[in-house]
Amino acid sequence: DFATPRAILTGHDYEITCATICAELGLVISGSKEGPCLIHSMNGDLLRTLEGPETLEGPEKCLRPKLIQASREGHCVIYYENGLFCVFSVNGRLQATMETDDKIR
Repeated sequence: DFATPRAILTGHDYEITCATICAELGLVISGSKEGPCLIHSMNGDLLRTLEGPETLEGPEKCLRPKLIQASREGHCVIYYENGLFCVFSVNGRLQATMETDDKIR
């Protein structure tokens, strides 16, 4: 038996660095090397783009997602390479941000 993909998710211009699946909500959330993060349905439909805060400038402006986790309540936490945590709703609304100097793995 050969495995076949259920859906092909499109929309990123660069390589995928992190992804999560929220089976309860039927969502796949992925982040690429040069951002942004995208929310797809399990059928492959692109639903939303998650843009980081626009207050950053200079080399920090390009947010590179490293880790993504989604909850069954509809929240998505993204940790970016520069030490920034962002919480989004599955509707794409930025709800909170927090910076840390710690290296998260």
